[in-house]
Amino acid sequence: MKLRLSLSILMCQIFAFTSPALALNEVVAALDNPLVSIDTGFTGSKVLLFGSREVEGDVVVLVRGPSHTEVVRKQERIFGVWANNDQVSFSDTPSFYNIASSDDVSNLVSASTAQRLELGPEYLNAYLAPESKSISNDTKETFWQALLRNKKNNGLYATKAAKVKFLGKHLFRADFIFPSNIPVGTYLVYVYLIKDKKVINSQITPLYVSKIGVEAAIYDFANRHSFSYGVLAVIIALIAGWTASVVFRKK
Repeated sequence: MKLRLSLSILMCQIFAFTSPALALNEVVAALDNPLVSIDTGFTGSKVLLFGSREVEGDVVVLVRGPSHTEVVRKQERIFGVWANNDQVSFSDTPSFYNIASSDDVSNLVSASTAQRLELGPEYLNAYLAPESKSISNDTKETFWQALLRNKKNNGLYATKAAKVKFLGKHLFRADFIFPSNIPVGTYLVYVYLIKDKKVINSQITPLYVSKIGVEAAIYDFANRHSFSYGVLAVIIALIAGWTASVVFRKK
């Protein structure tokens, strides 16, 4: 890890002082590993982002997972049984969200800018799916806050911003932790350079999360042949249950 970090910083230094493009872009960043591989022994991963700024300013980094529709259900006790009652669907919701900043976001930009760029889980915009358009604003907010709590409890949304650390005048770094339950797909890493409460430049870098080995084969089969996968899972469960009953009956 130390060797990889040293090489990353060296590459960033060379780029910062030799590339004329940096003078125009003002900020450049890269990942030490743009691919997070998930196998049967995956317990999480740590990814380092390193970069350089041409002018002084604060840095905010966002990591967003693939967006999709999230359904939030409310359970209620009906005739003594817990069952799903109301539900609300939110579209374009990031499956993963993390943030790092060199200072508190509220000190760096206005609330409107933070809302527009979604600089923090509390600033994520909630978009109702078509089937939930008729609900009230109070209901929407209640279900949205429940979704945020669940994401944070599962480690998929940041509970607080990590720290962007400066290494000298130009270089900076940020470390991001990815839990074992991260969804696969293409993630986007946004880097914002902020000065005088204005975003003066930005950059987007892709990050890929993919299953490999046996995990990839099972995942691919389940998605391509969902019905067959379901039938096979039921058969395996029945065989396992029958085998267990035979073993315990003999004992």
